[in-house]
Amino acid sequence: MRKQLCDALVARAVAKESKMVFLTGDLGFMALEPLQSAMGERFINAGVAEQNMISVAAALARQGLDAWAYSIAPFCYARPFEQIRNDICFHKLPVRLIGNGGGYGYGVMGPTHHAIEDYGILLTLPNMMAYTPVFDEDVTEVVARAGDSTHASYLRLGRGEAPKGYAIPSYAPWRQLVAGQATPIVAVGPLAGTYIEAIAGLPEQVRPSLWALGELPLSQNPTPKALMAQIERNGTLCIAEEHVAQGSFASEFALHLMKSGVAVRLTHLCAKSHHYARYGSQTYLRKASGLDAHSLLSSLNLA
Repeated sequence: MRKQLCDALVARAVAKESKMVFLTGDLGFMALEPLQSAMGERFINAGVAEQNMISVAAALARQGLDAWAYSIAPFCYARPFEQIRNDICFHKLPVRLIGNGGGYGYGVMGPTHHAIEDYGILLTLPNMMAYTPVFDEDVTEVVARAGDSTHASYLRLGRGEAPKGYAIPSYAPWRQLVAGQATPIVAVGPLAGTYIEAIAGLPEQVRPSLWALGELPLSQNPTPKALMAQIERNGTLCIAEEHVAQGSFASEFALHLMKSGVAVRLTHLCAKSHHYARYGSQTYLRKASGLDAHSLLSSLNLA
């Protein structure tokens, strides 16, 4: 999604009366050069000093500038968490954080480079939104929505994985990607795209409906009535996310259902571990966590 991100930010940067400033933690080589050229001195390489980068971004936002900060996901939220909490969120500053490689995106680089607890941690803070674009085509709209929001924002970038020939629906925080009669499935971010083909190929009477979620928390994006009707009709729900169980979307949604008086049997597929005996690609680690399409269908007795 980095090319789409760069294109969207360039368009924002060159817009009339733009007040945009962009900070990077010494990252973006072979991806963000067009943005650097378009922004000139407003493109700041803050170096490998993420805590300072976040404090500077907060100060720039405090002066009325449109501040964006970019790094590999764990270096964007984990290392500078205190600065995000104290300098951005406690002062209600609309700084936009961009974390590249959400979930197991950095694969073989190991747990130091994985971001499987990111939005759970950040959404404990006040005035924070998290965006998890599902497809590459979502990024332009996500940049616009985050940029126009008065909230601080975290953009969790991954890699769009829609099957070949699939018609990407227009962006919305909630989208139904596959229609079905059986247990509804909610998948967070790009993971949703990896399930489309397997689910769409099932007979309609046993086919789950597949929903993609692109924005958190729930308080800012109420659950669609159509999804709630499917949950109540089936009495079952499956949530899949490339995030640990603690602080997950599933835990937030389960609480929401209980408060709403909806009784449901919940299946939760999530990132199982930071550490594995061996490491591989994102696809490999998803399978190790039971997040691949076959494991999803098996959990619903459909494989």
